[in-house]
Amino acid sequence: MTIRIERTAATRCEGGEQPLWDVEDQALWYIDNTGRRVHRFDPASGATRSRETPSVVTSLARCASGGAIVTMRSGIHLLDLESGSFTPVSPLPDPPPHVFNDAKVDRHGRWVIGASTANFAAPTPDGGLFRLDPDRTLTRLDSGIHFSNGPCFSPDGRTLYFSDSWLRTIYAYDYDLERGAVSNRRVFATTDGLGGLPDGATTDAQGRLWVAIYQGGCIAAFRPDGSLERCVPMPVRLVSSVSFGGALLDVLYVTTIVHGIHGDPVEDGAGYVYAIDGLGVTGVAEPRFGALL
Repeated sequence: MTIRIERTAATRCEGGEQPLWDVEDQALWYIDNTGRRVHRFDPASGATRSRETPSVVTSLARCASGGAIVTMRSGIHLLDLESGSFTPVSPLPDPPPHVFNDAKVDRHGRWVIGASTANFAAPTPDGGLFRLDPDRTLTRLDSGIHFSNGPCFSPDGRTLYFSDSWLRTIYAYDYDLERGAVSNRRVFATTDGLGGLPDGATTDAQGRLWVAIYQGGCIAAFRPDGSLERCVPMPVRLVSSVSFGGALLDVLYVTTIVHGIHGDPVEDGAGYVYAIDGLGVTGVAEPRFGALL
């Protein structure tokens, strides 16, 4: 099967992140973190609808009750998609000061969120991993994280993957679905030989982990045992995150970034959303926040 990589008509971003295919909506949601916008892209029509956010936005999930939930530099907020208004849910964890980063919903409708110190260029290990329950309770799951990225779950929901990008290391945890607790943190894989940092990630139905290799210009697919199966080269180096989408969940959408944190030169094609066809795999539907699967 021939792999095809195409630039979509989705609105370009300064800092494209957190692509999320919503099965119910049949649309791709993604954010422009530094551009302070939430986007909804409809591949069928090629149209993008956007909402501005009051501060830098770092992650997004759809809510079972409608609307969306986002993390911003000011904390966690609910977004009313009709009015565009934001309602505070939880402030940033304190002390020390953190910023929330990537997040994913578990199979019981809870939101697992990574947090880092504010200096992404030289982070200290004061970040962590948190869980937001549908009743809005925020619980710390882990500590000692430098630069949080890429939380996602195995198809059965019982393994949580999570990266410390500063260490170029992807970890796996045992995840207790009933309690929303983590244990047995271990190194799953490293990206030392891939030319970049592990960023946003997702899994396919066969349990492979697909990771955007930021600065490495590729998407890496790891088998469930942590071995590297293949790398898919991308047209730009600053790839940021991935999500399977489309009617059959067989298209891998990839967000990219225009300006890196280390003075990377701007590339032609950077900041666009790309679609990869022909991988021969299918993804897993992402739950909505508050929805029990």
